[in-house]
Amino acid sequence: MFTVPQAEARSAPYIRPKHVVFAVIWLMFAYVLYHNERFLVDPSDASWPHYRDLGWRLLLHGVFGATALLLIFMQFNDGLRARFLTLHRVCGRIYIGAVFVAGPFGVYLAHLDKSIGYTFSFTLATGVLVTLWIFATAMALWCIRTRRVEQHRQWMTRSVAMALTFLEVRVFEGVTGWGVSPGGDTLVVWTCAALGYPLADAAHQIEDFLRSGRSRRAGS
Repeated sequence: MFTVPQAEARSAPYIRPKHVVFAVIWLMFAYVLYHNERFLVDPSDASWPHYRDLGWRLLLHGVFGATALLLIFMQFNDGLRARFLTLHRVCGRIYIGAVFVAGPFGVYLAHLDKSIGYTFSFTLATGVLVTLWIFATAMALWCIRTRRVEQHRQWMTRSVAMALTFLEVRVFEGVTGWGVSPGGDTLVVWTCAALGYPLADAAHQIEDFLRSGRSRRAGS
C-alpha cells in the first residue's frame, strides 16, 4: 500500500474540484430558494394562486425532489461512504425512491402548467428530462446490484446531472431573464435535457484524470 510522504501530504491542496462543485450546488440551492420558491413563505407572491391550486401534487414533487438533491452530497462524499457504508446504501435507496416519485410528478405538473400558457413541447421536454433521470438511476441500481461498481458510479453521475437540472434551469433563467415566457422556459429545459449526460460524462472523466494523478504522485 502506497503512503504519501510527509512533505507532499502537507503540500497537497485541501480544496479539491469536488468541493468547488459542491459549493456551487449549495449556492444554486440558496439562489433558487430565494428567487423561485419564495411563494412558500409569502402568499402575496404573484405565483402563489397557481401553486396553491396544485396543492398536494406540488408538495409531493417538492419534498421528494428536495430529498433527492440533498442526498447528492451524502452519496458523493468519499469519506462518509468509506466509513458508513450501510448509511450510504440506505441513503441510496431513499434517493432512488425520491427520483421515482419526484420525476413523474414533475411531468404531471408540467402538463398542468398548460393552464398558464405552457405548450405540449414543455411537457414533452420535461418528460424527456425525467425519463433520462429515471433511466440513469435505474441503471445505477442495476449496476450496483450486479457488482459493477465503476459503471454504477458513472450512471449515478448521470443521474445527479439530471437531478441538478432543477436548479440549473432556474438559476439560468433568473440570471438571463429567459424564464419570463413559456417559450424561453421550454427552450432552457430542452437544452438541459440534451446536455445532462454529456456534461456528466465529462465530469466523470475529469474526476478519473485527477484521481489517477493523485495516485501517481502518492506512489512516486
